[in-house]
Amino acid sequence: KNPIYYNSYESTINNTKCIVYEGDINKYWLNSIQHDASNAPFSPTWIMSAYVATLMTKNLGYSEVIDIGSGDGRIAFCAKVLDMEAYSVELDEQLVDLQKLLVTTLDFHPFCSNATTFDYASLNLNHPVFFIGGLAQMGGVALATGVIDKIQPHDFWKKTGWVFAGTHSQKYAPDPKNEAGWGTLIEENKLKKIQQISLPTVWTFHETDETPYIFAESL
Repeated sequence: KNPIYYNSYESTINNTKCIVYEGDINKYWLNSIQHDASNAPFSPTWIMSAYVATLMTKNLGYSEVIDIGSGDGRIAFCAKVLDMEAYSVELDEQLVDLQKLLVTTLDFHPFCSNATTFDYASLNLNHPVFFIGGLAQMGGVALATGVIDKIQPHDFWKKTGWVFAGTHSQKYAPDPKNEAGWGTLIEENKLKKIQQISLPTVWTFHETDETPYIFAESL
């Protein structure tokens, strides 16, 4: 059981019986921004959105998911549900401790580490896809750049995929190359967009547009 959630109840939504979970991320959010190397605060992806995005990577042929800035590890968890290999890299010790409570169900290999210095070669990756936590304008570019620089020298670089969470919100400065904030990073690192999907997230709950997830790979 994820300790973020303290209550649940049944509800019928559009004639579908559902279980609604209530939780509080405040203490995890506050703790996550205290690290000098932190690029973005903890804001969990909705579990169904995480599942759909992860399923798309499996359908694209990727075999390993590396969840960068993973928070409570739900993307890596979804990868294990889908019978993919999964690894979770998170800087905050409190969030990693939370993940360790969940691996008794499915082991998605949580690591407490700075993602920009982590030794990805030690994972013996074959056809991986990296999920980057955080919007481009909220520290995501710095995080993604650090990870890209770390893995470019390795053989698996050419077979590596990327998933970036973007935004169309006017409160963020647009990227001159577009791609929901990720265009410049994609171009400068010789990546190409292969797919895009819009999914609901907590940070777009009160906005008209959902979160665009950009799927990219090396040229």
